[in-house]
Amino acid sequence: MSFKNIHGSAPPSPSFLPITKKEMAALGWDEIDFLLITGDAYVDHPTFGHAVIGRLLESLGYKVGIVPQPDWRSVDDFARLGRPRVAVLVTAGNLDSMLSNYSSPGKRRRKDAYSPGGQPDLRPDRATVVYCNRIRELWKDVPLIIGGLEASLRRVAHYDYWSDNVRRSILADSRADLLIYGMAETALRMVASRLASGEEIGSVRDVRGTCWKTHDASSIANSLELPPFDVVSGDKKAFAEAFGIFYREQNFANGRILIQDNGPWIVAHNPPAPPLSVEEMDMIYDLPYVRRPHPSYEGREIPAFNEVSFSLTSHRGCFGECAFCAIASHQGRVIQPRSAQSVLREAKALVRMPGFKGYIHDVGGPTANFRNSQCKKAVIEGPCRGKSCLYPKPCEYLQTSHGDYLELLRDVRALKGVKKVFVRSGLRYDYLLADPKWPVFLEELCAHHVSGQLKIAPEHVSKDVLRLMRKPSGEITGKFIRAYREMNRRIRKDQFLVPYFMSAHPGCGLEDALKLALYIKEANLRPEQAQEFTPTPGTIASCMYHTGIDPLTGEFVHVPKDTEEKNMQRALLQYWMPKNRPMVLKALRKLNRLDLIGESAKCLIK
Repeated sequence: MSFKNIHGSAPPSPSFLPITKKEMAALGWDEIDFLLITGDAYVDHPTFGHAVIGRLLESLGYKVGIVPQPDWRSVDDFARLGRPRVAVLVTAGNLDSMLSNYSSPGKRRRKDAYSPGGQPDLRPDRATVVYCNRIRELWKDVPLIIGGLEASLRRVAHYDYWSDNVRRSILADSRADLLIYGMAETALRMVASRLASGEEIGSVRDVRGTCWKTHDASSIANSLELPPFDVVSGDKKAFAEAFGIFYREQNFANGRILIQDNGPWIVAHNPPAPPLSVEEMDMIYDLPYVRRPHPSYEGREIPAFNEVSFSLTSHRGCFGECAFCAIASHQGRVIQPRSAQSVLREAKALVRMPGFKGYIHDVGGPTANFRNSQCKKAVIEGPCRGKSCLYPKPCEYLQTSHGDYLELLRDVRALKGVKKVFVRSGLRYDYLLADPKWPVFLEELCAHHVSGQLKIAPEHVSKDVLRLMRKPSGEITGKFIRAYREMNRRIRKDQFLVPYFMSAHPGCGLEDALKLALYIKEANLRPEQAQEFTPTPGTIASCMYHTGIDPLTGEFVHVPKDTEEKNMQRALLQYWMPKNRPMVLKALRKLNRLDLIGESAKCLIK
């Protein structure tokens, strides 16, 4: 699908989209077509959703203004660019606002990575709903569209960890007219064109990748009804059933329209938009981003930007389907790669950027080495329904070659001005080991693309927990660790693994946590961070957490919710730390494993 400029004009030279009336006047604008409200600081970089959406609309010939992190305590900030001609677009930012504001134990975060200077409290809780309410105070009838991760993962009735209850679809709660889920470019292009031509937003009901609301769903053909909010909010079995249907229908090729009564409104959920082609991906990443924060933040760094300022996105999507991850529900399971030429053009642009010192920090995506589509069938017919590409073992039809990714890394590191190219985004080592030529890739990875430490995410070792996480077995993890260490010895590199493990995932008991602690000791690992499972909307694991049921199998699952048990599980992951000793001791006593307390080599604590 083409993203051709509606006016046929050449793309403008890089300059920031206006965030004030003064900046609008400098462009000669009296009004804007689209007003974009975002909960993040304005960073004109393709890893920030508001920049992609703003630049896309601009490339189509529309005038776009941005109000980043508005003061939600009044309507003044929302009105500062005036009423837009076409529509208001609202996003909470790159993260769910509750995840931005609160840690797993429910404590207010001291730092917001997407705010200038890391300052907290610049976005409200449930930012999408709050922003929309302010817009409706200003303009009752302006077309109002919500999107971004928060809206995308809360598009049907969902469990909310921070309030510990089931909430309605965010479309029903926010007073918005339309919800665009996923990465949004295709759907937004279509919606923008129809609204700009004078069509009423209430009649935009057939665009894939959108949710809309109605009071009468009787005329919707080829639809599937989810259990209503009034039922799923009080019946955990019904909630698990609804989530299972929702998850399985996320297929662009054969997914059906989903209908769910959310109280005051019935929400209709159209099937996902088709994946972007290579040409469309190239166009998105070739847009004229300034690639830095807006000048109004001068002297205040944006922590999230620092992490990606000299990184390259090579693709979107992930077919890994980890139970605790929302990527499958947001970016989809089909890999959408950019061409090597597009990635190299961006790499050359980075070389010319102020502050570039020769190091490209990452070339990857949600999963670094998922650059191939998983199979030809997935691209045409969508991912298999009820079957995973990697779990419990790699599918026989899975394309496992790392040749294209390896060639891309070679080309980027060969560019003039580039000293080193690192791979820092997640590496799926089970997928790597499924490639018959994996030693070739591993040798080159260790020789050229590791910055002293390689991050991997085994998450656990217990078979039961890994099964519920939908992660590779402990045997596969052990095989990769041995291979990595042996490769570094062979090429005479002193490089380490930084493993990420998770505690308190649904299905994980205290015995499982002890298995993990013993594995960490035996494998001579020292995880720097211990991640406690946080239920976020839109994931299989969050459904398990709320219901105690695996929504894809119907299996009942133990859920560690007791604070003391969660603290003991977390402490066991870093048993050697003095601060964790009291909790480790308590856990060992509870498990009657006093044999692990003492002076022998097998003991966890003295």
